[in-house]
Amino acid sequence: MASTIPPLPCNPELEVVRKAINYDNSRAGTDILRFRQETSQTLTEVIADRPIRHEERSISGPNGNTLTLSIFRPAASQHSAAARPCLYNTHGGGLAGGNRFLGMHGVLSWVLQFDIVAVTVEYRQPPEHRYPAAVEDCYAGLVWVAAHAAELRVDLEMLVIMGGSAGGGLAAATALMARDRRGPKLKAQMLYYPMLDCRGVTVSSKQFVGDGIVWDRESDQRAWQWYLGEEGVKGDVSEYASPSLAKDLAGLPEAFIEVGSSEVFRDESVAYASRLWEAGVQAELHVWPGGFHAFSLFAPNAKLSKESLEVRTNWVNRMFGGAEAKS
Repeated sequence: MASTIPPLPCNPELEVVRKAINYDNSRAGTDILRFRQETSQTLTEVIADRPIRHEERSISGPNGNTLTLSIFRPAASQHSAAARPCLYNTHGGGLAGGNRFLGMHGVLSWVLQFDIVAVTVEYRQPPEHRYPAAVEDCYAGLVWVAAHAAELRVDLEMLVIMGGSAGGGLAAATALMARDRRGPKLKAQMLYYPMLDCRGVTVSSKQFVGDGIVWDRESDQRAWQWYLGEEGVKGDVSEYASPSLAKDLAGLPEAFIEVGSSEVFRDESVAYASRLWEAGVQAELHVWPGGFHAFSLFAPNAKLSKESLEVRTNWVNRMFGGAEAKS
């Protein structure tokens, strides 16, 4: 399907990377196992040679399923009894792809820099497990972290949920659940290039279509069909599936939202920030000019990616008290 709305160009440095990637959006639809493999990372990749301690826990999920959580902290602080801030991560990957280590390399930099704890959850994925499996798993993991805060040495006054792409949508939905179910009180939510709206009605959702575009309209709509079922997309959709549909955003934790100007999720991200402000919720919004979807993950050495990482890092530092970064 060709778009009648001309797409915004990418940042010139990022365009070189995008062309080199030559992203094939059809692959996720034709070979989901390969898609999962290509969008997942390993524990070794994300830790590398950094002094980080990893611990794995298996917990009971919401349907008697088993959930796996990975817990990271600086190796130097493993014997300290002091409670630390915690980042709880819901990974990206188009709902059906990725794993709990995807995108964690940068998060682990904050673990060392600010001496904090990070937890990431392995949730069930569509099309084998449709809504509400993924978000219920994410919420169950958050509840477990809060219930075991003393054991994990986590400061519950400093609990922040975060996620990118599909993980950003799941983080936003989990924050809604936590508010409505009177669950763990979140200090903030960090949503970068989040997947929030199943309807595909915004300008940007129609603006980026075709081969070579990292996550285009067709791949987005296909992912929603996997998650909700084809009939589900056409019917009434819960706000816990598609947070853009939430009628009331009051009482949510403050938010950090970032997105590229040259991607499908631009307008739904901007609209969500605007609605948070309308509801009296503080939100920090960044729209990176010429950024394609997940540009900071695909092109971490680009100037724009470095700028976006610096902004994220500054926000994390402010959320956790503005402590001096550790060398």
